[in-house]
Amino acid sequence: MLKTACNASAITILGGIPLSMAGENVTPVQQKDRKKILVVGGHPDDPETAAGGTICLLTDAGHEVVCVYFTRGEAGVRGKSHEEAAAIRVEEAKAACRVMGSRPLFMNQIDGSSEINRDRYNEMKEVLEREKPDVVITHFPIDGHRDHAHCGHLVLDAWKQLNRCFELYYFEVMTGWQTQMFHPTDYVDITTTLERKYKACYCHESQHLEKVMQDWHSPMERFRGIECRCKVAEAFLHHVVPGTLV
Repeated sequence: MLKTACNASAITILGGIPLSMAGENVTPVQQKDRKKILVVGGHPDDPETAAGGTICLLTDAGHEVVCVYFTRGEAGVRGKSHEEAAAIRVEEAKAACRVMGSRPLFMNQIDGSSEINRDRYNEMKEVLEREKPDVVITHFPIDGHRDHAHCGHLVLDAWKQLNRCFELYYFEVMTGWQTQMFHPTDYVDITTTLERKYKACYCHESQHLEKVMQDWHSPMERFRGIECRCKVAEAFLHHVVPGTLV
């Protein structure tokens, strides 16, 4: 299991990828060391709020990050039809990805009506198989929001079906209200990218995220920072393959 500490010279996380600490210059990786990371979120804004600071660190270092949106946020804009809301939120997600330096990828589940069945298992497997990531980060499956839980379960199943060919991590969103029973194994100091993370989050203008960030994510970032001895951090849970603990 990875052991990390924010008072070290660097944090190793996400399959052994070193991420720069606050105050350090980011040194781009060589092509041979470049990794591909998929951040799979239930809705437009989930990858950003859960892992936006880490995404920025990864892209700054030269790694490829794909933000996979499980739904298009169809039910997330009051007074708009599903089609109208999806069009708004897709554009917001694209804008957020431009801020973070990532690439958006949209799946076809429906916000608030996501499914788990044979076809949906195959759909997630096909996406991950086609993208060939080194690392995937997604929702912890124990989550109070069905879309989040379904997303996490489908990624977990795909990981198993693909013979665990990538490193799997879970992120947290609104812990205690949505994410439940989350005990991190790894932390990333996001002090240097916090402002950019919030800029990306606020690209989702239709969601009015200011209060969500203030009430939920900002306290989480500070608390995770306290845990790993830095100002602010994002926390992740590594799904370790049985028999590989050291």
